[in-house]
Amino acid sequence: MCRIMDYGKFKYQQSKKLQEAKKKQSHVQVKEVKLRPKTDEHDLLFKIKNVRRFLEEGNKAKITLVFRGREITHVDIGMKALERFATDLEDIAVVEFKPKMEGRNMFMIVAPKAKK
Repeated sequence: MCRIMDYGKFKYQQSKKLQEAKKKQSHVQVKEVKLRPKTDEHDLLFKIKNVRRFLEEGNKAKITLVFRGREITHVDIGMKALERFATDLEDIAVVEFKPKMEGRNMFMIVAPKAKK
């Protein structure tokens, strides 16, 4: 059994369906915020506010802590800063990657909580 059809019309309809599907997709970007272990309280709150904005837009956020010089000996200070981010954002975010050291950088990735 076969069906006789206009192939050009069929291709056009397929491309229209693909365009509709693409319109409804949401693109998730990973936004990055960099800080240092000695970042001051006010600056830290400002960066937390920026990450909160990124998450509300539906994007993921990568928080990178950069150690320079002798700061590398105080990894615990960096860990506290990243834990502070996690606790301040726990109402709207979930930690996707726990804090991890990579060379002289420590980073973690947070993603927005799924909407009900």
